[in-house]
Amino acid sequence: MSLGSSMRPCGDFRTKYASDMTIFATPVTRYLAVAFIIALLFVPLVGSPYVLNLMIQIGYYGIAALGLNLVVGFTGQISLGHSAFFGFGAFASAWLNNSLGIPVFFAIPLAGCLTMLAGLLVGIPAGRIKGLYLAIATLASQFILEDFFARANWFTGGSSGAMAEYFTLFGYAFDTDQSYFYVVLFYVVLMFTFTSNLIRSRDGRALIAVRDHYLSAEIMGINLTWYRVMSFGISALYAGIGGALFGHYLGFVSAEGFTIILSIQFLAMIIIGGLGSIYGTILGTIFMVLLPELMEWSTGLFSGMMPDLVQSLAYIKEMAIGLAIILFLIFEPEGLAHRWKRIKAYWKLYPFSY
Repeated sequence: MSLGSSMRPCGDFRTKYASDMTIFATPVTRYLAVAFIIALLFVPLVGSPYVLNLMIQIGYYGIAALGLNLVVGFTGQISLGHSAFFGFGAFASAWLNNSLGIPVFFAIPLAGCLTMLAGLLVGIPAGRIKGLYLAIATLASQFILEDFFARANWFTGGSSGAMAEYFTLFGYAFDTDQSYFYVVLFYVVLMFTFTSNLIRSRDGRALIAVRDHYLSAEIMGINLTWYRVMSFGISALYAGIGGALFGHYLGFVSAEGFTIILSIQFLAMIIIGGLGSIYGTILGTIFMVLLPELMEWSTGLFSGMMPDLVQSLAYIKEMAIGLAIILFLIFEPEGLAHRWKRIKAYWKLYPFSY
């Protein structure tokens, strides 16, 4: 056997577009992902109610944040009214169940579809405006929907809010954190898998082309208006499903929970996690869900020396969110996803990581 035939090529040789766009770079990463999902199935058996509550929050917030990342990170648009769509999905699912008698199992995806229609209406101006003008338009949609929530008693219950029944399947009620965790996990896996395949598709590549250079995309025959509006519709679909899961988890939906502050928190999730990164969305969501808990724990440590610090906890949490956004924009503008890639590359090439 000659020396040339016994040597294997080294490096990253990708001769097909499909291999470059694969979800898992290697079989090992695919097996690790499957093993991680299987491990999550055992979390309700060993996890405390506190841990399950945090993981459920990460689930439905992560779905909604992923929808926002499709608009901001993958399409290059801006949206400041995402929490309004999140709330619309919560109210829509409760309304479908309470008024029309549709089981929660079907009400959640139907609420996502209704929210998508609302997102398409908001996305119509996005086909012709961008930048600061689009930001103002989406901010207006936030306040329009907030006013709608307060006035539409038939849909939201007005200032009294609306009750949301527990998720049921074949007569079994998922009314505990241990059982509802599986519902949220199912939707997380479903929506993130769908997004991973969407980005690899022709439409997904068109969204990225609109973000990177819309003039070149238009010359190539991509309909800018269609894909900009479509991105808002898909984003609203994700927000609606996340909001519906949120509503049925709490059992009650109130308009006070879907303000502009929540929209800023959604933006923080995708900025900190990494714009245009699917798994970065989860990393950013985990960071934003755990940050208030860390602030509360830190405040408790100094409560003995500074008693007034506990009374200012709500303001400290809001300041921590703003400070985190600023620090990431300065020191890590590409988010946690980029940092994770750097760490993986370092250990992959170690000890020759230079």
